[in-house]
Amino acid sequence: MKRFLLLFLTIVYTAVQAQESALICIETESSALVLKVGKNKKLYQTYFGTKLNNSLEYELISKENTKKFVVNDGNPLIDLRHSAYPTFGTDNLFEPAIRMTHNDGNPSLEFEYQNHNVQKIDDNTSEIIVKLKDPQYPVFVNLHYKIFYKEDVIEAWTEIQHQEKKTVTLYNYASSALHLDADKYWLTQFYSDVVEEMRMEESQLTRGSKVIDSKLGVRTNMFASPSFFLSLNEKAGENNGEVIAGSIAWSGNFKYTFDIDNNNELRIISGINEFASEYNLEPGKVFKTPAFIYTFSNHGKGQASRNLHDWARKYGLKDGEKPRLTLLNNWETTFFDFDEKKLANMFTDAKTLGVDMFLLDDGWFGNKYPRSGSTSGLGDWEATKSKLPNGIGFLMEQAKKTEVKFGIWIEPEMINEKSELFEKHLDWVLSLPNREKSIYRTQLVLDLCNPKVQDFVFKVVDDIMQTQSGVAFFKWDCNRMMTSAYSTYLKNQQSHLFIEYTKGLYKVLDRIKAKYPNLPMMLCAGGGGRADYGMLNYFTEFWASDNTDPFDRVFIQWGYSNFYPALATCNHVTSMGNQSIKFKTDVAMMGKLGFDIHVGGLKPNELKFCQEAVSNYKRLSPVIWQGVLYRLISPYEDTRAVLMYVNKDKTQSVVFSYTLHPLTDPNYSIVKLEGLDPSRKYKVKEINIMPESKNTFEESGNVFSGDFLMKIGLKISSSSRESSIVLELIAVES
Repeated sequence: MKRFLLLFLTIVYTAVQAQESALICIETESSALVLKVGKNKKLYQTYFGTKLNNSLEYELISKENTKKFVVNDGNPLIDLRHSAYPTFGTDNLFEPAIRMTHNDGNPSLEFEYQNHNVQKIDDNTSEIIVKLKDPQYPVFVNLHYKIFYKEDVIEAWTEIQHQEKKTVTLYNYASSALHLDADKYWLTQFYSDVVEEMRMEESQLTRGSKVIDSKLGVRTNMFASPSFFLSLNEKAGENNGEVIAGSIAWSGNFKYTFDIDNNNELRIISGINEFASEYNLEPGKVFKTPAFIYTFSNHGKGQASRNLHDWARKYGLKDGEKPRLTLLNNWETTFFDFDEKKLANMFTDAKTLGVDMFLLDDGWFGNKYPRSGSTSGLGDWEATKSKLPNGIGFLMEQAKKTEVKFGIWIEPEMINEKSELFEKHLDWVLSLPNREKSIYRTQLVLDLCNPKVQDFVFKVVDDIMQTQSGVAFFKWDCNRMMTSAYSTYLKNQQSHLFIEYTKGLYKVLDRIKAKYPNLPMMLCAGGGGRADYGMLNYFTEFWASDNTDPFDRVFIQWGYSNFYPALATCNHVTSMGNQSIKFKTDVAMMGKLGFDIHVGGLKPNELKFCQEAVSNYKRLSPVIWQGVLYRLISPYEDTRAVLMYVNKDKTQSVVFSYTLHPLTDPNYSIVKLEGLDPSRKYKVKEINIMPESKNTFEESGNVFSGDFLMKIGLKISSSSRESSIVLELIAVES
């Protein structure tokens, strides 16, 4: 406690000192972002990187981070280079963070520093708010920096307000502007498509602008992830190099601009994509941007990921420090073809497997237009009487008798034309006038800008929760993006649609979270089309991809592991792929384990293996979910993938090794482990072994020091194609 009190007093002292010296130090345990007020009253960024031991020396950096220029009378002046929140219309030559047109038609902005203050939130978090004002117009911007000290994470967002007589128009409204000075810059981005999510691609940035964005409205990261790594001077590795990891907490259209100027200095502008979204801001109203979440590491991408994982479990992910439910899903076993008897038998299958819950997927609703396929029923959230004559309440009771929990699938933002809801409320659908309807996956999008539609979507969840004892879990799907989007509700403010839809969705989720604070929910979007920290504030986990082939999943899950902790990523064992049940299960155990298989179709030894694997997973899940991740061998660099989780006190670890597609006998090298206590002894044991099979790992049962395991290592990987080894390490007395 004394340490944190000293930390807060240091921050306050620094802030007070900054008021006098015009230097604002935003420090975490290992990094620092430094702002300085120039003699012209403007605010500049002078430093972002490794924290200095002596905060007074940041002033020396600000003096170095200047350039001289000569004015007409020949006298040299000193100019700070990097505006903390660049404007448009005056002397800024590159990408602005904000652009506005005033009542009188003036398209320019300038901001002068007014003041700043520090607010202590708790022993680990604080917030610095810097207030700026245009000297000629009553326009105000507050820059917010929320500091998560131990996690080395900063959240940055902006609040924009004005007191002009009439509405002003915002054209750009970034959450953050970061400036970096390096010789070279390497960007790691994550491209996606259906069944091909979170694939890593690294390239060197060159002069000019590089943009990563989404214009899809919904399922916004269907093609591009809202997360990135940026390495300075050279490509960062897992354990070496300076790197920034960033992600945006916004579930609508996002945009990153990486802009290298004539001095080879990089400006990163992040926030909502302003495309087709100019915003009319009324006097006195506050436009709040989403948070840009970022961390700096001088120990490579691995440390950056661990920073974000620690932050996410405590602050970014719903119930991030609580257990998750293992489950059996019916989709691949039944698709739309089921009845009460078939589902009740699957409750027994879930109990037999040893998982916590049965999840009823798509196809349970609609009566006038029963949901017998993807073309009908969506929007009519009543149980289909021909399939479920006793309703979902009966299923809840049956599941309870079988001693498994009951979860259910919904897709409440979307609608089929062939539905009662569509017949009653044509005005609730996003659709352009004087154009053909734009149908995608047989669906249209409901207009969540409309408060009545928000009420309807909330009621879908609320009604199910009011049935019997309520369900234990929701899978919330979203199977299309916005096209030909037009809101009848918004009338003449169509440019607000993408923003107001997302805000409307958050309003619904706020109501659900307030009424059912302990309700777990899975975020799904035609696969992994929605994975962002805006939505994960409301969801305990997300579906990574409809591609469940374990070979492909190694790459997909590896990509997600860069920004999301293991308990957030749902991985299911399915019928997809021709690999062994062991390989499929071992791959799925890398994150939050589930099954979507016909349990009755398993061979006796396969069923026994799955039961033992579930038991192992439940025993080891605290290590996987809350442990520290070390990615040891990347599938992007080898024909295998090796990673491990270590619990916080370094007494237990789980190692996963996956052999992929080697062309010949790979003769794999020894793998050095990480994150262990060098002074401790660890017993190494292979687990998840097929019944009546021998250990693949020859050293199983042996004891090694943490020092040996990290400096010398183990020969872990099998040479067999699409095979896997799982090791458990337990600290033992010397």
